Amino acid sequence: MGISGSDPSGLTLGEASEREALRRIFPRLPESSATLVGPGDDAAVLAAPDGRFVVTTDMMVHGPDFRLAWSGPVDLGWKAAATNLSDVAAMGAVPTALVVAIAAPPETTVEWLEGVADGFRLACETLAPGCGVVGGDLSVSATLTFAVTAFGDLEGRAPVLRSGARPGDVVAVSGALGQAASGLRHLFAEAVDATGEPDPERFAGVAAAHPESVGAQLRPTPPIADGPLAALAGATAMLDLSDGLALDARRVAEASGVAVDLDSSALGPDARTALTGGEDHGLFAAFPAGTSLPGGFRAVGTVREGTGLLVDGVPFDERGGWDPYLEWDGGSG
Repeated sequence: MGISGSDPSGLTLGEASEREALRRIFPRLPESSATLVGPGDDAAVLAAPDGRFVVTTDMMVHGPDFRLAWSGPVDLGWKAAATNLSDVAAMGAVPTALVVAIAAPPETTVEWLEGVADGFRLACETLAPGCGVVGGDLSVSATLTFAVTAFGDLEGRAPVLRSGARPGDVVAVSGALGQAASGLRHLFAEAVDATGEPDPERFAGVAAAHPESVGAQLRPTPPIADGPLAALAGATAMLDLSDGLALDARRVAEASGVAVDLDSSALGPDARTALTGGEDHGLFAAFPAGTSLPGGFRAVGTVREGTGLLVDGVPFDERGGWDPYLEWDGGSG
């Protein structure tokens, strides 16, 4: 399954106790600046200066969400952190802490799990300094599964919801569009064996040939700092672009009772992939007309009276985007 390491001892989770595995993992995990009581008790205690906190949770499951033939342990720790950090940022909050639960096959080595911990640390240090892992759980499962809960501080601001977009607002995005989908397309086209199954031996060449797009798929770099900046700039609505621009823009349109009209010329050289690809983990936001767009935000459309999603003024009904229940075929990969 690709979950062993190079540790000569080869100690697996099935051989080590949970206590021993956690003893080796805890020193590698990032610390949260909001921690009052950290790992070691039945629950962590976090400071919440605002009196409120943002909380979100997400799962990554081997098969529909990642393939061990292509993702190493550091990649998986990074992506599990990044996908949750972006949801906190999309509320206009600053990420403060993560709780991580992992269910892994018993043959998984402790060294491999240490690599996952390194991925969490690197992602937090790079994307959300001050955020750390404050607790979690380890369990056994035939299918490698990550469940991460993230917390964030609103710092006295109102949360930015999906439901506040108004006619006349400017629609803007921060982060790349379509790169992660392009990377996944390259992987399934070029990093598979004759039967179409992910092939680790072909992966290195594909990653080297398409470093930007494959990197965006395996280690996304969401613009976390732009979430609070958008809130400060007066964003009326915002969400994380996890499932594709078209699908997520429809969600804002439906929640706000408006129409979102995207300008295809602002979506890059491959507008269709930008619209229908998923897993970019950028930010989509609406701002009052005339707002000086903060951070890396760039205008891609407008909010209009009406309903649904338009592209260049024409209704866009193509499904696209990522829905695990529609995409997953039950294969073991």
